[in-house]
Amino acid sequence: MKTRVKELRTAAGMTQQQLADLVHVSSRTIISLEKEQYSPSLMLAYRLALVFGVAVEDLCCLEENLKAEDQKYEDLS
Repeated sequence: MKTRVKELRTAAGMTQQQLADLVHVSSRTIISLEKEQYSPSLMLAYRLALVFGVAVEDLCCLEENLKAEDQKYEDLS
């Protein structure tokens, strides 16, 4: 899942470890999120959104991800 975690983290001048500490996960989790290898739980997405002062929908690029997922299903038809 595409997210804006790396973009928002770097704009805030935070390291991956600093962000991880704020949201109570390991730095490996943040790395995986930034590489789009891991989709955050709803609670983690909410914690991240609170840290950055954005909506969960914006943090997780939900509209963009929905369109991409819908396209996959259309391609199967």
